[in-house]
Amino acid sequence: MSQSGTLVLIMTIAVLAPLLAYGIGRWLPVPLAIFEILLGVLVGPDVLGWAGDGQVIDTLSDLGLAMLIFLAGYEIEFDKVRGDTLKRSLAAWGTSLAVALGVATLLSGWSKGVYVGTALTSTALGTVLPVLRDAGELRSRFGSVMMAFGAVGEFGPIIAMALLLSGRSPGRSAAVLAAFALLTAGAVWWAMRPRPPWFSRVIARTLHSSAQFAVRLVVLLLAAMLGISGALGLDILLGAFAAGLLTRLVLHGAAPESADTVLEKVEAMGFGFLVPVFFVVTGIEFDLDALLSGGRALLLLPVFLLLFVLIRGLPVYVLAPPDLVRRDRRALTLFASTALPLVVAITTIGVDDGILATDEAAALVGAAMVSVLVFPLAGLRLRGERTPAERAVRQTESW
Repeated sequence: MSQSGTLVLIMTIAVLAPLLAYGIGRWLPVPLAIFEILLGVLVGPDVLGWAGDGQVIDTLSDLGLAMLIFLAGYEIEFDKVRGDTLKRSLAAWGTSLAVALGVATLLSGWSKGVYVGTALTSTALGTVLPVLRDAGELRSRFGSVMMAFGAVGEFGPIIAMALLLSGRSPGRSAAVLAAFALLTAGAVWWAMRPRPPWFSRVIARTLHSSAQFAVRLVVLLLAAMLGISGALGLDILLGAFAAGLLTRLVLHGAAPESADTVLEKVEAMGFGFLVPVFFVVTGIEFDLDALLSGGRALLLLPVFLLLFVLIRGLPVYVLAPPDLVRRDRRALTLFASTALPLVVAITTIGVDDGILATDEAAALVGAAMVSVLVFPLAGLRLRGERTPAERAVRQTESW
């Protein structure tokens, strides 16, 4: 099938997936991304063979992943993600990284273990946040704690990728990261400066017109940070995350009354187009044959799934804030153990570098897909089921 035909098929899946999620959600609230991935697998080369890849599709998929990480960075509220909770989040992720690298290296050697170990420390914050938002938990105490642990679980592996998977020496990698940090700090300083009065007026006046100044500015910030990270030889996800943080500072500092509306427009562009493309393409490119044919890969899948909980989740459970009750700590463990976007990115790098075998990558990505299906659902069950009216009340009270 041509790339244009594949794109039509991808967008058809993007429309069909919410309908399936809505229909099944009355009995089982399955995350939307699962339907997008599974339908992608269905139309991919290993099942029906209707869809393929190509440069245009791959570029749109990369932009979808960048947008997912950007929106995760934007959602971080600095007044909540700090202090003791932030320290606990950093300690939990640092423990996970040390244990993951040790276990993975012991089992498969350093060259392969560094890819597997880094993947095991990730948290799919961009995937978890919509689930929490839909459940009315995003602005609760549990949601703010999850945001802190999830932000570190999203940002930490990106830093680790830059240091460990770049192919550069540790010293050179550290120097490049320091240069990126200085540029980001300069951008933060610019973002926090008071904007002239005309700036907020232009945002307000063009918010519902064809000019869309604020949306175009957001896209410019994202493109600029992606360009900077790419020019320095860093993964673009680092730039996407930093762009999300910067965008929040700019909008909430210069035009707080318009910030929520601007975010809704950017989310419409992201969740309405780019992000579904990423998840569907993830399914299309998933090597189902490698997972099912060898036997070893299929056995590795539950092992990796268990390691997500033990390596990423257990330190989160131990270091969670003491005010969380045991039920909430267990739910936090499951949400923090949910992984997918960065696992896809890391395994792709590993396969391209000739370090990871395709069946090992398929097992790791398959385990991440199962984590997205099982862990958020189980976490919500632990938090307690609520009716839609109760969720609305809880969301209103949290504001």
